Amino acid sequence: MSETFHLAQVNVGRLKAPIDHPMIKDFADNLDRINALAEGSPGFVWRLKGDGDNATDLAIGDDPLFIPNLSVWTDIPSLGAFVYRSGHIEIMRRRREWFEHMDLYMTLWWVPAGHTPTVEEALEKLAHLEAHGPTPAAFTFKSPFPPPSGEAVAPELDQCA
Repeated sequence: MSETFHLAQVNVGRLKAPIDHPMIKDFADNLDRINALAEGSPGFVWRLKGDGDNATDLAIGDDPLFIPNLSVWTDIPSLGAFVYRSGHIEIMRRRREWFEHMDLYMTLWWVPAGHTPTVEEALEKLAHLEAHGPTPAAFTFKSPFPPPSGEAVAPELDQCA
């Protein structure tokens, strides 16, 4: 675990309906529980919050259905444990019920400890991954890169599908 770098992650999605629509109810009803689970997980550092204590009101651009999820963790194994080996996975498995299909919706990158990434920065990292594939600047669980301080990292395999 790097003392000087933390792992930032973003995932974005376009809801199939507004957050208060009955189609999205199960997703919306689980936000507080899953966010509390994240905040209580080992390695959690920070997450993006809007007015409702989640990021669903922080639409990307002019599209109120296109929403971000942005957080910072101490390392890849900590984030991987939350994403793939906690109660989060049951909600993630259902994402197709609530979100439109996107080929690329998530990326990871290292930030200096104490840095709070912005949505704009996160979108730039996502665009970088799309344009260049996994690099030290933006990567995935399956193709990770070590922090600039050089600690070794191993892939976190998607155990969701």
